[in-house]
Amino acid sequence: MDRFDRIFELNRILQAARQPVSRRRIEEELECSRATVKRIIDDMRLYLNAPIVYDRELNGYRYDQSEGAMYELPGLWFNASELHALVTVQQLLADVQPGLLEPALRPLQQRIDSLLEVQRAGSEGLQGRIRVLQMAARDSGDAFQIVAGALAQRRRLRIRYYSRWREGRDERDVSPQRLIHYRDNWYLDGWCHLRAGLRTFSIDAMEQARELEQLALDVDAAELDDHFASSYGIFSGTPRHQAVLLFNAARARYVAKERWHRDQRSSALADGRFELRVPYSNPAELIMDILKYGPDVEVVAPPELRRAVAERLMQAAGLYGSKAKRERPNLEPPVDPNPR
Repeated sequence: MDRFDRIFELNRILQAARQPVSRRRIEEELECSRATVKRIIDDMRLYLNAPIVYDRELNGYRYDQSEGAMYELPGLWFNASELHALVTVQQLLADVQPGLLEPALRPLQQRIDSLLEVQRAGSEGLQGRIRVLQMAARDSGDAFQIVAGALAQRRRLRIRYYSRWREGRDERDVSPQRLIHYRDNWYLDGWCHLRAGLRTFSIDAMEQARELEQLALDVDAAELDDHFASSYGIFSGTPRHQAVLLFNAARARYVAKERWHRDQRSSALADGRFELRVPYSNPAELIMDILKYGPDVEVVAPPELRRAVAERLMQAAGLYGSKAKRERPNLEPPVDPNPR
């Protein structure tokens, strides 16, 4: 029986007892020594504000009920491993975008620290042992808190939105459905009342956001999944195409472990190459993912995707001109992040 278990058990004993409970009975019930009983009682008094008093006349311990209600252990009760898991998740959330959730998470951190202190297992050790490395994260500003609040309260939002694709601004009312953290940035899946349909909004592109009094329109979870999760990446809509990608043997072992899409299909070929098939609707994000593999991947189908990738590669090569072709520098291969 660990310290948390003994605290929980002592609380149960004191709550159930009609008379003060002797120290000897507590020792037997908790299977511990006199010194341990004293430490547990001191900890409960100090960290959990437990009103445990010693009744000299009846030679036992009880809860002081002079203020009325019976004492209850504060908040939810977790064991040590559960608390450390909470600290880990909290640290991960804090690292996703420093300061973004800090006001909301601070009370939770203080409560966790108090509970962990009871068993002398503070959270300081974990704080510096978790790192979340980000790349190309954009600042969500004040809009994140407003969007999260409206989502929780099931209220509509009025946003002034800048569309990077159209390079234009408009104002629209949105019923928030889900917050999405994708590739180091925050997005909102919502019902757009201007377009009368489901849309995805980048929170950093919200120049203004205001919660309205009107209740949000709720969309069924299955419909959200079908609309947003079926296509490729952050772009929504029912997939209309299937990309067939062929990776060379050098990249096969890495790509085989990657999940590009929930409905992807893949197979290892006899010559060591790897074939990946992914559904998509808008090819923009898929093209970016293909280009990062350079000469290690070939788009086999469909023809329009193959042409689009080829054009981008030729445009990129054109930036370096014919001089770069003549020089042909001897580029070293990429460094293996996990050298043997």
